[in-house]
Amino acid sequence: MTTSTTPSTTSYRPLASRGALVTGGSRGIGRAITSRLAADGATVVLTYAERSDAADTLLEEAAESNGQVFAVRMDLADPDQVTAAFEAADEVFRTAGVGLDILVANAGIFTSAPLAEAPVEEWDRVMAVNARGTFLTLRQAAPRLRDDGRVVTVSTVGTQWPSPGEAIYAASKAAVEQLTRVASRELGRRGITANTISLGPTDTDLLRASAHPSALEGAAAMTALGRLGRPADIADLVALLVHPDSRWVTGQIIGADGGLT
Repeated sequence: MTTSTTPSTTSYRPLASRGALVTGGSRGIGRAITSRLAADGATVVLTYAERSDAADTLLEEAAESNGQVFAVRMDLADPDQVTAAFEAADEVFRTAGVGLDILVANAGIFTSAPLAEAPVEEWDRVMAVNARGTFLTLRQAAPRLRDDGRVVTVSTVGTQWPSPGEAIYAASKAAVEQLTRVASRELGRRGITANTISLGPTDTDLLRASAHPSALEGAAAMTALGRLGRPADIADLVALLVHPDSRWVTGQIIGADGGLT
């Protein structure tokens, strides 16, 4: 586990004295979420699957301005690693004098293949990370979350407006949405909210590597705001949902697609 600890320079810190765990928090959207929560005063533990270099770079940036950030390697498809990551986070939070107040289940993988051609093994791989991985994450988080905590999971507009080739991915994210709605019912009596963000096309390295520039232009043109989403747009929405004032919003699937749907 790698760490970085320094006082935040942000004057308004609504998440001070709160602990947050962000899965897939070292790159892209997860990176923006980690940075925003840390800037708002939270002690953040991020998980990453393989690339420690991205996590290390984020920790260096956090050391300059964004407060307390820690990184733990975790393979979402491995139940033992999920358990170990939460146990490592427990120790971080104990040392910092906080507890687990915020879970952002952001990590996931994408696949695309026509139904008639998609290998069964690809179904198993994507479901193991996106659906089962979210289940394992929520299972570990539920008994650890302090009262009045916040859960945010990440899905896709593809569950409502699927494109050809997205059957496996959309199915895995539909499972994420339903797991979150059940969590809202099970945890609500403790004041814990659980919501899903439904993402539209968001400008990340992963999107640009997997989509033709003309497709990106077309997607941007279809939004009401005429552009792709940015990681900071999603991080700002997460910040709203985990804020203490969001206590009456739970069990919702909230679109973050610039008016695409």
